[in-house]
Amino acid sequence: MTFAARRLPPDADTTAPDGSSVRVLVASGRGSMAHFELAPGKVSLAVAHRSVEELWYVLAGRGEMWLKLGGREEVVELDEGVILSIPAGTHFQFRCLGDQPLRAVGVTMPPWPGPEEAYPVDGRWTPSV
Repeated sequence: MTFAARRLPPDADTTAPDGSSVRVLVASGRGSMAHFELAPGKVSLAVAHRSVEELWYVLAGRGEMWLKLGGREEVVELDEGVILSIPAGTHFQFRCLGDQPLRAVGVTMPPWPGPEEAYPVDGRWTPSV
């Protein structure tokens, strides 16, 4: 393992399976970190992860995240400073409300294995990405 340091890239590296823009930040043997952004008025695709769990920290913007796991389902209000966990297997979808992009940092454990990790599920809202 080596040290890694970098600045937030000015442009997205890729698009997440949920349709949000992703800037890959850093990865290690135990986890990875990325910056997610969803444009104003947009609704992500609903997905679940096969094996990874995520921790999110909302940096800016306003929105909502729908989460469903087993018999539990809820909508979490998102704005600057909100922190949430997304256990593996959770169905989730998020949307940006207001006129500013919704921006968050997500940590994935174990590291993000690739596009086959996420699979589509039925969501709460109609996606627009």
